[in-house]
Amino acid sequence: MSRIIIAGLGPGSPEDMTPAVLSAVREADVIVGYKYYFQFIKPYVRDGCQCIDTGMRRERERAEQAFRLAGSGKTVVVISSGDAGIYGMAPLLYEMSRQVASPVDITVLPGISAFQKAASLLGAPVGHDFCVLSLSDLMTPWAVIERRIRAAAMADFVTAVYNPRSHERYWQLHRLRELFLDEGRSPATPVGIVRQAGRPGQEVRITTLEALDPDTIDMFCVIIIGNSQSYVNRRPQPADGAPVPDVIITPRGYYREEAAVAVTRGACPSTTGAVAVKPGQAIMLQSFRTILAELGQRRGNATDVNFALDHLWALLHAIHTTADFEMERLLYSDPGAVEAIYNKVRAGEVSTIITDVTMVASGIRKGALARLGIEVKCYLSDPRIADMTAQAPMAADGGAGSLTRTQAGIRLAVEEHPDALFAFGNAPTALMELCDLMRKGKAQPAGIIAAPVGFVHVCESKHMVKTFRDIPKLIVEGRKGGSNLAATLCNAILTFDDAQSLTPGRDL
Repeated sequence: MSRIIIAGLGPGSPEDMTPAVLSAVREADVIVGYKYYFQFIKPYVRDGCQCIDTGMRRERERAEQAFRLAGSGKTVVVISSGDAGIYGMAPLLYEMSRQVASPVDITVLPGISAFQKAASLLGAPVGHDFCVLSLSDLMTPWAVIERRIRAAAMADFVTAVYNPRSHERYWQLHRLRELFLDEGRSPATPVGIVRQAGRPGQEVRITTLEALDPDTIDMFCVIIIGNSQSYVNRRPQPADGAPVPDVIITPRGYYREEAAVAVTRGACPSTTGAVAVKPGQAIMLQSFRTILAELGQRRGNATDVNFALDHLWALLHAIHTTADFEMERLLYSDPGAVEAIYNKVRAGEVSTIITDVTMVASGIRKGALARLGIEVKCYLSDPRIADMTAQAPMAADGGAGSLTRTQAGIRLAVEEHPDALFAFGNAPTALMELCDLMRKGKAQPAGIIAAPVGFVHVCESKHMVKTFRDIPKLIVEGRKGGSNLAATLCNAILTFDDAQSLTPGRDL
């Protein structure tokens, strides 16, 4: 019977070849394949078997020879590395069989693909939905490859990358890294690199998407990029001191409530640790990555989101709270403002946050306040306010006193905490009062969050505060704002140490 067996050899080591493949090799009349792969099967080829090897990029020639030989009644085994159906000979042979209407029977024997072997050496990086991409544009236009890269990044697939680099193909991996970051994949995403998987000279290393250096990669490497839930697990060293390699884990969800995420404090994976993630935080993590991806899309998919990290961190919080991408245009922050205020908090220079209304105070995370030793105060209910407003001068129209309760509260706050962080989410008059007290030298806030909302004096109050250049501030420009915005911007400041790893919601 005319027969072609397409056999996947796996990565090359004997222990990674299936019994079915070894049996086919032993029984073959003819073996056809790329000459490099014959070294892996030489011990199993029977005497008298004809071996036909060809050079690289001679796939059509090998397929034609296989059909000619099988047509003469011989059992022909066509060998491919890895799995013959994954970037291997199987599709070509089936297509050729259809093209020439060949009666030859074709059987495919699967093998361990390079990405599977690489994944096993890296731990468990493909524990959830994944895809496999090839960066070779010899037979696929680069525009098509680029669309697939964007789709993989946007959909949060774990992604295995074949043919990442060669002497002529030197720029494609740089572009893939850029596209993944464009689509919102965290710079801290774990990346595994395996060279010569399952073969002599095997190398395994773990880095991050941000630290990935394409110039250290060659054609013998397989790259696996984690998804938003992937993390690096540091395993304990045994008593004998023998090194135990770190592993990448992509959780499937069995331990969803205690799932771990990578918290990378720098570019080197040796600084990667893991923190527990509660269900609410997991939702927030997914939301932030969705926002990042949509920000990239709104910029035409052509450039990076390209904000300073501290402004981006505040912007993500603002959009997450409001679901309003207009915040990209409305949120203003002085250069380095979030980081500057956070550093003051961390150094113990800020111990109090003053809010104009209680709704702002209620939205600031209690866990963050306790962790950093911060007290939130709102003077709106202070009994002294009634006397202050009653004694205020008459308004120009002869009506009631012109001092609002929120203004009075800010006056009291400045008397007791002139150097606090001030957060406004409701009352423009309160913000205007603080500006007046700063001009008189009575207040020197550690920072200001200006997000009053409404139609009267709102824009003017924000224009006023913007002139104080020596005080770091965040402003929601225009009429929009609100207590929820002021609170979330406070939370962004208090958790700025989580910005680099894009792991929001620590204190939920």
